[in-house]
Amino acid sequence: MTAARADADGHGAPAGQDIARRATADPLFRLVAHALEAAHGRPPAAVWSAPYAFHLGSPGLVAAAGWPVAAAAAPRGDGLVRLSSLGHPADSCDVPLVLSGPAPALPGWAARPYTVLRALARAGYGRGGTDLHVQGSLTAAAGLATAEPADCAVALAVVDAHTPPGTDPDRAGLARLLAGALPDGDGALRRAVFFARPGEALLADRDPARPHRYVDFDPAASGARLVLLAVRADPRHPDLRAALARAVACAGRAGALSTWPPGPPGPQPGRSVLVLLPEGRLAAVRAAVAEDFRGRGRPVPRFLNIAVAGAARREE
Repeated sequence: MTAARADADGHGAPAGQDIARRATADPLFRLVAHALEAAHGRPPAAVWSAPYAFHLGSPGLVAAAGWPVAAAAAPRGDGLVRLSSLGHPADSCDVPLVLSGPAPALPGWAARPYTVLRALARAGYGRGGTDLHVQGSLTAAAGLATAEPADCAVALAVVDAHTPPGTDPDRAGLARLLAGALPDGDGALRRAVFFARPGEALLADRDPARPHRYVDFDPAASGARLVLLAVRADPRHPDLRAALARAVACAGRAGALSTWPPGPPGPQPGRSVLVLLPEGRLAAVRAAVAEDFRGRGRPVPRFLNIAVAGAARREE
């Protein structure tokens, strides 16, 4: 840990504190920086955003969406980890950073960030502890995977907070670290979070050491729109698959070009589908789906515009 990042007591230097007070900063990043300071009494040393990511329906193709998860971190020197999130305002926690053996008792939401922090500490980042605040711009109800962008945002912010200013984290190395620490995660989505480009899809090879390959995927450039259609139902509801199928059929009749799930194939249906449609048919598709669901007394699905975005980045 360098003097530029921390004083003798482990308290963070003001490298990222102005984000919370800068009127021109994105509201989400202002919020996460302010929330860390409000919860833990000091400004962040690093603020990172990581995009939600999705599969394209073709094997191995993934892309990033223009909706981010934000993480703010500040280094400590006393071996404590303090975790908070506006999504879980009553479940903040202060726990020791234990590198081996059972983890301390944690709120459910904090288990994954703590796992990432332990893995990073074993790799030499943040052994003195970290203050961390995490906040997403979407909830699980949107149907996009929430774990992978949050894992990546935490890893990037913590590494940045514990290294000299201006040092770029080793993204390929972090992808390998996360794969080992959280093997249940989607490696292809993580690679999209770390390496995506605006207007392009990434061919996520199973071997992350190989050079990344990209293909054009920019609906807006061709006069099309990409939207996420999310059914308002519990993912365990027995009628979810039928509701999604009905929404897809309505969208197709109204002019949608193609639809596919944002996650990898699996036995359980998700709660959303991605819809590619001509720009001029968006209103008609929304109206057709809404009319059908209202007519059957069902909640109208949500529609969320998706821009094909770039990779995770440091917010200055």
